[in-house]
Amino acid sequence: MSQLILTAEEQGVFTITLNRGDKKNALTNAMYQQLCQYFAYAEQTASIHCVVIQGNEHCFCAGNDLADFLQCTADDDLAALEFVKVLSQFTKPLIASVAGVAVGIGTTLLLHCDMVIAATNSYFQLPFTKLALCPEAGSSLLLTQKVGANKAFELMVLGESFNAEQALEFGIVNKVCQSEELIAQTIEVAKTIANLPVESVMTSRKLIRQANNSLLKQTIEDESQAFFKLVNSADCKKIIAKFFK
Repeated sequence: MSQLILTAEEQGVFTITLNRGDKKNALTNAMYQQLCQYFAYAEQTASIHCVVIQGNEHCFCAGNDLADFLQCTADDDLAALEFVKVLSQFTKPLIASVAGVAVGIGTTLLLHCDMVIAATNSYFQLPFTKLALCPEAGSSLLLTQKVGANKAFELMVLGESFNAEQALEFGIVNKVCQSEELIAQTIEVAKTIANLPVESVMTSRKLIRQANNSLLKQTIEDESQAFFKLVNSADCKKIIAKFFK
């Protein structure tokens, strides 16, 4: 079986590549656990100055594998919720390279990135209520800060998809490019960051984020409790079960 997540390290840049193309890079519990390990490695490795998370020029991430939600019970621990905590506490520059589908966690994880480069073929969606779920990964705070409460409600409750240009307008994305240029442009940005004075970059990132830290931590905790309750609800189980019929 092929590796579902690939990694590479070069010139101070650690690249994490989602490699489950047949399932549009939907994340399983095992993949979340791997991601936690890779982020811990990047955090602890002094030679790594910047991290890139990507799929390929056709697909980024279709969100959580719904089979895991269907199998979840009240006694389970969702690896996705642990990944969210790791992501929110990561201290090094994080760049995302997005193409094709970016759904659920495929969009909300971008809110934790320092820069996001998106291809013109990207589309984003936060279909929480359509699955009888609620916002996660701190998105109820982070997205609201970017677009305001009314637009955040529209995106996370109505759950309609939006394109790369709209994501740029919302402040979720820094730059839009052609899909064939995506990977190269992202790595170029990452290498530029990795070659800057490390302490200066780390200090700047910390200062930019520090005012939000305690509020984000509490938001993630509140969201996680609500999400876990909803994912075990009859409504959620019934809706997700329909996907497998």
